[in-house]
Amino acid sequence: MSPPHVPVLLDEVIAALAPRPGDVIVDATFGAGGYTRRLLDAGATVHAFDRDPDAIAAGRAWPETQAQPPRLVLHPRRFSELVAGLAEAGVAAVDGVVFDIGVSSMQLDQAARGFAFSSDGPLDMRMSQAGPSAADFVNQAGEAEIADVLYRYAEERQSRRVARAIVAARPLATTGDLARVVRKALGHRPGAPKDPATRSFQAIRIHVNGELDELIAGLGAAERVLAPGGRLAAVAFHSLEDRIVKQFLREASGASAGGSRHLPQASVDSTPTFVQVAKAIHPSAAEQARNPRARSATLRAAIRTAAPARSLAA
Repeated sequence: MSPPHVPVLLDEVIAALAPRPGDVIVDATFGAGGYTRRLLDAGATVHAFDRDPDAIAAGRAWPETQAQPPRLVLHPRRFSELVAGLAEAGVAAVDGVVFDIGVSSMQLDQAARGFAFSSDGPLDMRMSQAGPSAADFVNQAGEAEIADVLYRYAEERQSRRVARAIVAARPLATTGDLARVVRKALGHRPGAPKDPATRSFQAIRIHVNGELDELIAGLGAAERVLAPGGRLAAVAFHSLEDRIVKQFLREASGASAGGSRHLPQASVDSTPTFVQVAKAIHPSAAEQARNPRARSATLRAAIRTAAPARSLAA
């Protein structure tokens, strides 16, 4: 079965994970299953996590879920729940973990999910399709809170102006409503290389889904479940995500002892829990030409040492 979307840096991610027959690998962000397909083809057993019920439902049609024992085990959970999910499946340690962080192409391409402003749809943005939506946030939050979210999660310099415009225009029901308000507040020049609404949509989506907190928890969970010699690969799509991954690996490899405003301080331990295997990897010009969404992607990879997992303290 071929997935409808090919994830970015596919060959590079598989090379970083170096799957072998019999390996047990976690695809922490299953999505359309592009990484999982290649891992299965290499002979690995995959535990795939995704909070999106649509992704899990599609995965249930894969024949590997019916094998005895199953070679594809689906977990309808957040990747911050890796430890608990694997424990329930009787797995204490794994040989690899891969993260493809952020919103998936499937989610972006479905107007009804409300992630993008390229086509009008309900203002939703919930990966899990449960809990408060983007519409709930923009229509109920105070102006100061909206401004803080826009600045914190998208580094929007005009966050107060945009927040003020959102509050004045309420209620907002669709992605088109929100995009029009942001564009008017910031000034929209048709044909400009980047739509001014992009940053606001990113920030609200990250807030609604708690994405940065999830990433921090997911990286810590990967550290706990990876066996010595196990491999971690993480693909980030914007600077806030990549900063968290970079700082996590610097601290875990002993290159940095300090925390950041997004990543909590780790317990002091002189024994590295990871060894970084390469510098950051970016898509080739050819891949960027094939898939413009790959343009901002960054892959970082590391190998787990035998040191005990650190405890992260907020």
